[in-house]
Amino acid sequence: MVAALVGHAYISLETFKKDGSGVKTPVWFADVEGALYVVTAGESYKVKRLRRNNKARVAACNASGGTILGPWLDAEVDLLTPGDEWARAHAALRAKYGWQMWLLDAGAKLSGRYKQRAMLKVRVLGP
Repeated sequence: MVAALVGHAYISLETFKKDGSGVKTPVWFADVEGALYVVTAGESYKVKRLRRNNKARVAACNASGGTILGPWLDAEVDLLTPGDEWARAHAALRAKYGWQMWLLDAGAKLSGRYKQRAMLKVRVLGP
């Protein structure tokens, strides 16, 4: 199922509010052995929603998230704690996005938010 996302720069990550309505957010991702990794602000609303309900959906999309480029796939998302897996995920994102990820990291360090970020592990469900 992850094959539908390979070759794309962005996925739309849909998380769910308490009332069941979905919120779609375009995010960068890296595929490592079938798991998708996403870095985001640790106190973002998507992280708060995922702490309450780890069910999500993902689909390939454009940079704005306005155009969906593939099928929606059901997923579960785990919040990683800093450690080896977090470091491997971050390295995969840096390898995929290069200087863009370097700029994101530099901005997070300069603003003092680098250690407050969350790493999401997205597991696509299904065959």
